[in-house]
Order: sequence, then C-alpha cells, then structure tokens
Amino acid sequence: MARHIALLRGINLGARNRVPMPALRELLAERGYEDPRTLLQSGNVLVSSRKRPQAVGRELEALIAERFGLDIPVVVRSRDELAAVVGGNPLAGVAADPRRLQVSFLSAALEPSVVSALEAADLEPERLAVRGREIYVWHAAGIQRSAAAKLLTDAKLGVTATARNWNTVTALLELAGED
Repeated sequence: MARHIALLRGINLGARNRVPMPALRELLAERGYEDPRTLLQSGNVLVSSRKRPQAVGRELEALIAERFGLDIPVVVRSRDELAAVVGGNPLAGVAADPRRLQVSFLSAALEPSVVSALEAADLEPERLAVRGREIYVWHAAGIQRSAAAKLLTDAKLGVTATARNWNTVTALLELAGED
C-alpha cells in the first residue's frame, strides 16, 4: 500500500472553496482510503492506496465535486516522489528562510519552451529552478512583491500548479514517513 500526498489547490482561502478537513477525512475513509490525514487547513491530504498517484488525484477531484460541489484541482505525489523533491532541492544553499522558499507542484511536465522562458526571466534577487514536475522558487523579499509568482499561473505554465512553502513540504514528508 503506497502513501500519497494530495495537494488541493485554492481551498479554504477566506470564504471561498470551503472544504472542512474532518469531513474530507471522513469521506476518504468511507471511500476506502486508508489512514486519511490532513495537515493545516489549506488542502494537504495524505492517504494510503494501491492506486497510482494520478488515479488518486482524479478520484479526489470527483469526490470533492460530488460531496462539496467544488471544482478543485488536485495534484498528487507518492511519498517517494515527495522525498525526491526534498532531497533534490536545487535552492537549498540559497534559501535562508524556509517560509520564502516555495515549491510549485505541477500536474504535468512543462513544455520545453515554457521552461526556457522561466529560466531566462530576470528575477534577481529571486531564484527559480525547474526540476521535472516541480518549480522551486526563492522569494527573497517575500511572495507579496514577487516577480516570479506572476510567472507561475496555470495560464502561463499550461498546466495546473499548486504551491507550498518549504516548511509545509518537509512537514508533509515527515507525516508521510510515519507508519
């Protein structure tokens, strides 16, 4: 049984897209997912399943639409994939504050032209690195004034993206590692 980390995009931000975490955990348990857990209120869900990550994501999107009436994109990584994201952090030597280091998890790999445009962007003092289906960004002055953040919309990337700060990423890996 594999452990999966489901990242729900854009829930529980103010009054929009409200999904109560206890109700979500209950729904997942009802539908056969083992040991559903959530971290924070911002759409971080861990489940165990024999299904592949993409199948888990599609099913969670359908369950959320059915139960809560919301069209919420879900990006899923296996525990091993998340461990590789943490272990392969290309900005580890740059990012001094883990709250300003974000990882955007993508639903699919970017087109090469999009990767080239991102890597060519003048973002100083920010740093950006694309690695497979993740984009690591060091927001040196915070995300509010971030030039990089403006480049990471679904429309510009051509795929669904949902971001988590480094503290959340490492907390999810730690929670996923529990037996």
